[in-house]
Amino acid sequence: MTDEQMAGAGSGAGGALGGAPVPPVPPGPPATPPRPLDPIDRSIVRLLQADGRASIRSVAEQVHVSRANAYARINRLIDDGVIRGFTARVNHERAGQGASAYITLKIVQNSWRTVREQLRELPGAAHIALVSGDFDVLLLVHTPDNRTLRELVLTRLQSIPEVLSTRTLLVFEETDLLARDQTAGPTITEESP
Repeated sequence: MTDEQMAGAGSGAGGALGGAPVPPVPPGPPATPPRPLDPIDRSIVRLLQADGRASIRSVAEQVHVSRANAYARINRLIDDGVIRGFTARVNHERAGQGASAYITLKIVQNSWRTVREQLRELPGAAHIALVSGDFDVLLLVHTPDNRTLRELVLTRLQSIPEVLSTRTLLVFEETDLLARDQTAGPTITEESP
């Protein structure tokens, strides 16, 4: 359903690394090119994607290196800009964001930076990507319900002068591929002093 068609339709119902201090992630791109990742670095990245609260000791044990080595590698991955931060994976429905959608946008040529800044300000915007193909931008949003989603698309998005057209794709179900065990919650591990 295009967003123009949606306009005519009725509204629907609708602390990372426990125990070990980690320096803050620096803003912006790194000044030097990153070093290539070895298999241990890639394992550390996968572990931290699955559980950003994993302790240094836990990471070290799982990749079979010393705690000092794991700590140094994580700091290097942060310094090189490979790890950009630590965040929680959220069940949006349980957090009161029961409607999710991918929205495609066609925009005026050479207006990406302007549009991106306006999209960042949208409530519920979760991911923005400049893409190739039949449209220019892919936007993921989470809203409390379909009425709020409809308002976001028809009022907020379509009022941006550089946006030529939109198309909304409702998300019926999501699967988090980074989660190790979909039934278990996040784990909290403690470091011994």
